Amino acid sequence: MFQLKISILIPAHNEEKTVGRCIKSCLRQTRKPDEIIVVNDGSTDKTAQVLSGFGSRIKVISIPKATGNKSFAQEAGLSHISGDIFVCTDADTILGWRFIEMIEKDFVDPKTSAVAGYVRSLKYNWITACRALDYYIGQNLYKQAQGYLNFLFVVPGAAGAFRTEIFKKNIGFDHDTLTEDLDFTYKVHWYNLKLVYNRQAIVYTQDPADLRSYVNQMRRWYGGGWQNLIKHLKIIRRPAEALELSLMYIEGLIFSILFLILPLISIYAAAFFLCLYLLILPFFAFSAAKKEKRKDLLYYFPLYPILAFINSWVFVEQFFKEIILKKRNLIWLQPKRVNI
Repeated sequence: MFQLKISILIPAHNEEKTVGRCIKSCLRQTRKPDEIIVVNDGSTDKTAQVLSGFGSRIKVISIPKATGNKSFAQEAGLSHISGDIFVCTDADTILGWRFIEMIEKDFVDPKTSAVAGYVRSLKYNWITACRALDYYIGQNLYKQAQGYLNFLFVVPGAAGAFRTEIFKKNIGFDHDTLTEDLDFTYKVHWYNLKLVYNRQAIVYTQDPADLRSYVNQMRRWYGGGWQNLIKHLKIIRRPAEALELSLMYIEGLIFSILFLILPLISIYAAAFFLCLYLLILPFFAFSAAKKEKRKDLLYYFPLYPILAFINSWVFVEQFFKEIILKKRNLIWLQPKRVNI
């Protein structure tokens, strides 16, 4: 049987603390990658030295000056890819040891154009524990529902794979949003390409471990979300698509505003809502702790409403900046890294 050639593309800017573990996880796959391309995007730390330690096992593309946006680094690497399939991941991410094996099974079907993997958060503190819970809810509840609607919202930038020829022909890089992975996914749906969600293709990513970095990341995600919504409004051609996007953006905006102003309207109503929230949340926390093998989720889930409040604030903030004030932001702010 013909075996597909699979490449891995890793953009890296000042990733000396993480890129080594990322590459090692790529090399230790049950199904070895045929090619690993790392784009050193103008790093000023020791990223270059770390990459040189892998010798001929990886191919390094060096950009002298940082591009300021991950999609530019990815585009520089794309022209060097020789694989039939290429995996997109981040330098702060560890691939599960069977990741390539899992996605290769999906691409045996020649109609499959893209595969979305399953993201887990690396354990560090209460913020990353709450993020792990958020990922669990999002990927096991919302994404499952999206699958039934045949409109998967996003192929994660840390856990995505594409058929190279189709990507170059139909998707490509526009550099006009903050979330290139969301941009890719909208294009996949626009061209009616087959997209598969594989929960067995697992990666472990480093989420921000301090609140400042967390807020910056959410600003990028939500700002990019609004940018892509406006850019791809033409994609709404079915009731399912209209339903999903309205729930995410219109209903999401209404909920976020109410969540923020409720304490100003009534302390009693806000307290009742918080109690109700904390009564429901343990069911998800216990389920996630069991499935993800993360006992820390049981300790930290009561802090989840703090991040929910921050998320609501940033969601509304980015709506006003991107939609009302039209202050378009395309600067990618990298979170503070820790060793993995």
